[in-house]
Amino acid sequence: MWAVAIHPKAEAELQALPADMRARFLRIAELLENFGPQQVGLPHVRPLQGKLWEMRMQGRDGIARAVYAAMHGRRLLVLHVFTKKTQATPRKALETARKRLESAA
Repeated sequence: MWAVAIHPKAEAELQALPADMRARFLRIAELLENFGPQQVGLPHVRPLQGKLWEMRMQGRDGIARAVYAAMHGRRLLVLHVFTKKTQATPRKALETARKRLESAA
């Protein structure tokens, strides 16, 4: 069994999302906890770069992503949650996630 934890700064970002996207986040987190990150793939999650992965949420108001990394002891840490406005994941979002990962490690 895996556990999904949320970085304190990512918690506020998640709460700022519309309710349907938060519900989608919870559904994907549940899949990751029950089946593990190796068993959950597209359209729910996708690798980004290095240790970073993204949860893919879509709602009535657009698209959001939650960047996470696998931590020690079967724990997945959600580092950054943002609304997606461009095709590619913004470099700034990856930098934010990487900084939070370094401080959490």
